[in-house]
Amino acid sequence: MLLLFVPIGITVDLAEKVGKMLENNVPFSEVAFYYLDFTVYFANLLFPLFLFLSVIWFTSKLANNTEIVAFLSSGVSFSRFLRPYMIGATVVALFAMFLGMYLAPIASQGFNEFKFKYLKKNKSVQQTRDVYQQINDNDYIYVSNFIPKNKSGLNFTYEHFEGNELKYKIFADRIRYIEKDSAYRLTTYLKRSFNNGIETVEKHTNQLMQFPFELEDLTPVEYAAETKSYGELLKFIAAEKRRGSPNIGRYEVVKLKKWSLPVSIFILTIIAVAVSSVKRRGGMGVNLAFGIAIAMIYVFFDKVFGVMAEQSNFPAMVAVWFPNVIFGILAIYLLQNAKR
Repeated sequence: MLLLFVPIGITVDLAEKVGKMLENNVPFSEVAFYYLDFTVYFANLLFPLFLFLSVIWFTSKLANNTEIVAFLSSGVSFSRFLRPYMIGATVVALFAMFLGMYLAPIASQGFNEFKFKYLKKNKSVQQTRDVYQQINDNDYIYVSNFIPKNKSGLNFTYEHFEGNELKYKIFADRIRYIEKDSAYRLTTYLKRSFNNGIETVEKHTNQLMQFPFELEDLTPVEYAAETKSYGELLKFIAAEKRRGSPNIGRYEVVKLKKWSLPVSIFILTIIAVAVSSVKRRGGMGVNLAFGIAIAMIYVFFDKVFGVMAEQSNFPAMVAVWFPNVIFGILAIYLLQNAKR
């Protein structure tokens, strides 16, 4: 199934994007690496569905040749008949877990970097307006307009609290990171300090200061979570929670899918065996049609709930695991019918 899909997927994608690639004079080596990353990236996303369709195809062949009837008539229980499928699913699930946690993030980074470098040049991949972040337990910053290219921002505000009390607040028309000094230059600097109800004001045209952050780290690219291995992803999510990032739902979805995808392999394998182990008048075509319909419904649920978690306060845990729970119940029902 993978070998059938990959050339078709590459051909369709290349036909759609070849104009932009030629227009931007993309080197052939970068195109080749892009399609290598493309293969791994989409294979990881569609791995359970490929397995699902291939199990239906293989089991339907057995059923059409009346081999399953021979197995069960010889005294083999349906559970024993199912065992090799589950062993195979375990091997595939372990590979899918390794792929999702370590290989797919590397491919995702190359895939997305190519896409935004050559194919979506004018699209911003970071939040650049009204950036408000919590740096740590005591410090908050605000930038009205962030310019990633030169590490600068406009209308900068820095607030430092101790407990619930504001100790000082810094304003600047512009902030820019000066790499050679490892510091930030603040233009039209104003600092208001508060101590026992007494306010003091300090002003400078330009001021160099050290801050416990880097501007580019405050607004990670929209695909940042996809490019990190599982351990890096946990640290990244913890840091983003401390900063009050609005994209936590998106990051949580990416994290939870690394576990839900291997589980879905077992669920879809059971459904595929239960559906295709019975010989039908329409043969393999009926089983494949039914399988494709189930696959489409599964993808629909997965995408809809995933978007809900990313764009709202809908719990990521529910969004990611709900399709598996629903299809898990369906798997149990179909398996019981198949046993009878």
